[in-house]
This record gives sequence, C-alpha cells and structure tokens, in this order.
Amino acid sequence: MLTRHSFNSPSSTTSRNALRVLCNALLLKQETRQMFVNLGYEAKVCSKLKSDNRDDEFLISRVLFLTTYGTNTNLVSLIDKHHLADAINKNLERHAKRRAAANSPPPTDPMDITALAETLKLLFNVTHHCKDRISSFTPAIPPIVTLLCKGKFQTPQPLVLPVSPLVNALLNLEIGAKSVQGSLYPPGEPEMLANRLINILFRSSKEYDNDNDKLETTVTPLVGAIRAIHEHAPADVKKSMRAKLLPKDADRTEVLGRSGSLPSWLLRNSTNAMTPQLRETISNLFFDLSDRDASTFVENVGYGFASGFLFSRGLPVPQNASEAHAQETPSRPVNPITGQFLDAERQPEGPEMTEEEREREAERLFVLFERLRANGVMSVENPLRTAVEEGRLEELPDDYESD
Repeated sequence: MLTRHSFNSPSSTTSRNALRVLCNALLLKQETRQMFVNLGYEAKVCSKLKSDNRDDEFLISRVLFLTTYGTNTNLVSLIDKHHLADAINKNLERHAKRRAAANSPPPTDPMDITALAETLKLLFNVTHHCKDRISSFTPAIPPIVTLLCKGKFQTPQPLVLPVSPLVNALLNLEIGAKSVQGSLYPPGEPEMLANRLINILFRSSKEYDNDNDKLETTVTPLVGAIRAIHEHAPADVKKSMRAKLLPKDADRTEVLGRSGSLPSWLLRNSTNAMTPQLRETISNLFFDLSDRDASTFVENVGYGFASGFLFSRGLPVPQNASEAHAQETPSRPVNPITGQFLDAERQPEGPEMTEEEREREAERLFVLFERLRANGVMSVENPLRTAVEEGRLEELPDDYESD
C-alpha cells in the first residue's frame, strides 16, 4: 500500500509523504529493500526520477540508492530499459544550469543541495556496482565539472555537501573519454578544474590535518580525483599541476616534509600509518607526477619517501639518483636521502672525531653489518669487508701519525 501511494497517487503531496515514509522504512529495515525490489516498480521509479522537482529528485534518488545495498536489483535493466542514466544525467545538468547562471544568484532552497547530493551518491553507487555501463554516465562529467568550478557553494569546510559527493563521483567515471576533454580542460582555461581540486586539497590539509578519519574517508577520494585529472591532462596542465604538488626549492631548505607547504603535507601523509588508503594514494600520485619513472621519483621526493613505495612494488631503487640530483641542480647539490640542499644541512657542532674514535666506529659498524648478515635480517654486503677484499683498506702501524 505504501508503494502504491508513492507511485500511483494522483496527488503529489500524498505521493511525497508516502515516499518519505518509504525511505525511512528502507533505511531502518534492511529486509524491506528486497521486498520493495520484488514489487516490480522499476519503470515508475525511473520515470518519476525524470521529474524536474527537487523533492521528487531527492526522494526517488534515496529510494534507488538504498536498494543498491543488499538486494538483487537489476541495475543493467534500470539503465538499458528504464533509462536511469539519462534521468541522472539530466538532473545534474539542471543543477549545473541553475548554479552557473551568470546573472542570477544561486538557489537558496536547502533541498537543492540535498537533492544534488543524493543524486551524486546514487551515481557513485550505480557506477561502482555496474561497471559495464559506466559509459552511459559520461554525459554527467560536464555538469559535475561546472558545479565544482562555478557552483557558488558557500561551505564552512572544504569537503562537505555537495563538494565531497561531486569529487567522489569523478572517481568512477571515464575521465579519459574524448567527448569530455573539452569540459575537463576547457581551451580558454585548461587548468580550471585542476586548480579547483588542488585548492580544495590545500584547504583540506589545514582543516583536517589532525583528523585521521576525515583524511582517510574524505581526502583520499580527492587525491584520487587529482591523480585521474593529471593522468589524462595535456602537457601544459600536467606541468602546472606538478609545479603546485611537487616539492619546490623552498621546501629543500630543510628535510623534505617538514615545511608548511602543500607538497610537504602530502609527503608527511604519504607515510601516515593511521591512513593506509590516503598514504597509498598520495604515493601513487607522486609516482605519476614523476612520469612513473623510479629515478625521477627519487629525485622529486628523496630516497626516504620513495624507497618503501618502490620496494612494495618490486621496483629497484635507482643507483644513479644522487648523480641525477647533481645534474638537475648543479649549483646546489641535494642530499639524495632527505631531499634537502646540502648547503642547507645543519653541521655537527662538536669537534671532529679523532683517528682513534673513527677506528672504533669503523669496527663497530663492521661488527653490526656482520651480525645483520649472519642473522638474515638484511641481505646486504658489508662495505668494510668489500673494501678489504678489494684491497682498498690498509692497516696502519700503531705509530702512524697523519699529516
């Protein structure tokens, strides 16, 4: 009866009130979702979603969204037979037109943002569960870009409704489709979307820096979206993005990752043990920004940040990274481990070691390497043993005195 009133009532008020109760039932009682799917109202649900009304858009999107959990709903049929993708794309297009109109203020009705967010959540779930039909939602990309860049949303935090669902929606869509390249990288302002996403990331780095849960759940998709935009971007946009996201000379005046810049924040979180997904996504982003070349990667972020990532993927750490650093910045050599300029490193304040102290330290290191090799902790060749075998180490007499 509830479903009948929701979709068969001639009164829009009765229909919407019934839909609100239906949404609550589907939310609170999971078993009702399959019961609803079994009633066979697919055609009427998708037809009602085409209505140019924010209440209907919100309620129908919520019903469909909830039925993507724990049911056998046939998403392929909803898209192919009942034109679900067309309805979602059209609703997003309407939102973009209302929000981007140059001579009119943005809508003030709270239901406008609520309906938009629900449509985006539905889009994300459908494209996540029905990857065979993702191309049907490619027309949603231009309005999403318009909403992100020109939506005039006044939000207290960078990744709240509807910005976060807009970013998330990009993750499952075909960013590389030729038909949408002009929207992603407009000829007159090709860096518009990339700059917008990086700006959101910068604000998020300040807002959520001490909240690992927020970083993991909301910032990770944003970094993933930036990575996708970079992957398909033309050369000039890639160059601009790398200039904003890779460490600059100012970052190298100290050990990489310690300054207050956005690249340093990304580097710090690329080793954040509390946010495994964010950590992985940031490392992949830096690798992409380095043309997926191990040597360039080490040049950009230093051995310290690069070695773990390369090792986990079975990629050899390049042996010539320090030489590449010297070629890149011949006037200011860089420490290949920390990424800091050598002339900016702090020098030890104490007196230099005596010959006796150096001898004892060398013996200590020799013993340490031998223990590690014997215990199988590390598969490493003792450099002192190698030097002895190659005849590069000379034993000096006890009465030897240096010049």
